[in-house]
Amino acid sequence: MSSIHFIGGEKGGVGKSLVARLLAQYCIDKGLPFAGFDTDKSHGALMRFYAGFAVPVKVEDYSSLDQMIEVAIEDPNRRIIVDLAAQTQHALVRWIEESGLLDLSNELGLSLTYWHVMDSGKDSVDLLRKWLDEFAGQMKLVIVLNEVRSKIFTTLEESGELDRALAFGAQVVSVRQLHEGTMQKIDSRSTSFWAAINNPDKEVTGLSILERQRVRVWFQSAYSELEAIAI
Repeated sequence: MSSIHFIGGEKGGVGKSLVARLLAQYCIDKGLPFAGFDTDKSHGALMRFYAGFAVPVKVEDYSSLDQMIEVAIEDPNRRIIVDLAAQTQHALVRWIEESGLLDLSNELGLSLTYWHVMDSGKDSVDLLRKWLDEFAGQMKLVIVLNEVRSKIFTTLEESGELDRALAFGAQVVSVRQLHEGTMQKIDSRSTSFWAAINNPDKEVTGLSILERQRVRVWFQSAYSELEAIAI
């Protein structure tokens, strides 16, 4: 069964593109066929780091969004990774509803999963609430707790929205914080995660031996979380 993974969260700066990059690298490392679609017009991460696997898509253009479905049904084993830029959810929801995508996905045998990437703030919880009001029970949900700012998600836990999501079968994964200086070096040189771990040439990556080791440890943690999701 083909699967489409919408990497969202709506709020800017919560790590949506980071998660999309993790999924892309995971698919490459595991030999899983996939295609990426990048909705960020200005600095799309999938187009930047995985250009050989990704194409741009315009969320305001139905014909552009439609191509994701066409690509998905071409190969039942292919994963579709959609990196949603901030403030694109309204357009995506309108396309889903007007296209009857939820019903069509059942007919076509497509699995739809929404990855709600969030930080520990109230805004992320409010956005999760809105998503549950719209799609709970109709689409698979993965809640991604990005620890880049905090490891404490008290606001989420006390809101009742986590329990509500779990009652609908949501899955939860955590992404640990990678040392800020190391991540900045990776991004500034447009280094793929594979190269950050495996390329020993500091002139190319800018990373020392211990920095590459920290990336490796971080990846092991992230991959152990993704293994439980079985994308």
